[in-house]
Amino acid sequence: MKKQFQYPIIFSLSFMLITFCFQDSFAQNESDERALIKVKNGISISKDSLFLLNLRFRMQNRFGFTTASGEDLEIDQVDFRVRRLRLRLDGYVLNPRIQYYIQLGFSKSDLDLESGGYAQPIRDAIVYYYFNPNFYVGFGQSKLPGNRERVVSSGNLQFADRSIANGFFTLDRDFGFFGYYTYQTNGQSQFQLKGSISTGEGRNPSVGDKGLSYTGRIEYLPFGKFKNNGDYSEGDLEFEELPKLSVGMTYNWNENSHRTRGQLGSLLYEGRDMNVFIADAMFKYSGWGVMAEFFKRGSNDPITMNDKGDIKVVFIGIGTNLQLSKMISRKDEFALRYASVRPDKIITQHENRLEETAFGYTRYLNGHRIKLQGNLGYAWNNGQIQVNNLQNYWFGTFQVEFGI
Repeated sequence: MKKQFQYPIIFSLSFMLITFCFQDSFAQNESDERALIKVKNGISISKDSLFLLNLRFRMQNRFGFTTASGEDLEIDQVDFRVRRLRLRLDGYVLNPRIQYYIQLGFSKSDLDLESGGYAQPIRDAIVYYYFNPNFYVGFGQSKLPGNRERVVSSGNLQFADRSIANGFFTLDRDFGFFGYYTYQTNGQSQFQLKGSISTGEGRNPSVGDKGLSYTGRIEYLPFGKFKNNGDYSEGDLEFEELPKLSVGMTYNWNENSHRTRGQLGSLLYEGRDMNVFIADAMFKYSGWGVMAEFFKRGSNDPITMNDKGDIKVVFIGIGTNLQLSKMISRKDEFALRYASVRPDKIITQHENRLEETAFGYTRYLNGHRIKLQGNLGYAWNNGQIQVNNLQNYWFGTFQVEFGI
């Protein structure tokens, strides 16, 4: 009965919240103390410095396919679905220093059903306190300060999906304490320091053991800030007039994690300590964009086994992702990607080496908010790039992103 009423309750609460805000604002409009409603980046409802609510939604509607093999171009799988449907609320309450960020997901792929658990619509739920614009802390569930492609919103991607390297090595979301600090040098360059202490078990964790996850990240922007936070948005839609570069490094230690990929993946038969090192960079200039990522995960004892002899392993190894893009007009972009996942020798009996390359075209109708995307790519296993390898395949995706 609990699952049966879960979604009506979520939608009802969202509707009640929106209705309350509008009713309150209209009531204020009848007096001299007005609450203001603006439509710019979503729908904003505010009342002096007492509260601010920004309401936004977005959806990604998709058609995709994969072929039977690299040589056999017969369609093996067809992907027709709503890839993402998100509702986002953010703003502040009582004081602009006290901010919040909530994001709910309603599509099947947003609910994390692949892990075999219950539906999980809560993606982000975090409260921040701003000491000043350069230093703030948070408590709740959010993305860990991990690899750049993962922290970039899925609505700001230049390909329909993130790379396979991200899928195997990203830190993803977790629940805990977060801290962010920006140090501005005497010149235009700046350093950004980010860190967290979290459960290590991913989204919406159950009460677990005392093993926690510790994440630290440093970023260096030698040429100053990007326009419109472009270091966390793919593609140079802003046509940077001067070269912009951001270089970042992350280290994560996850103690006694119970999932094959840290915060993600299926459950291991026993908990394992693991660590992840990430280095990445974003460069933009005059419509050109380059993003590069390197991953390395390690664990002293990556193999777990149950009483029946079944095996599950921590995915240890190396991953890479490289993307190159060019805006050929203010609305059109071409992009190329190469990504790879290379498991460590100790787990090669259980995990394959994977590689992919993809070509992408994006038509930006309203920046990243409304866009059309088309991707075509080729994926191969264990270094065997030949099309006659039965494990290899071609893939294609057409996606419409629509949101406010």
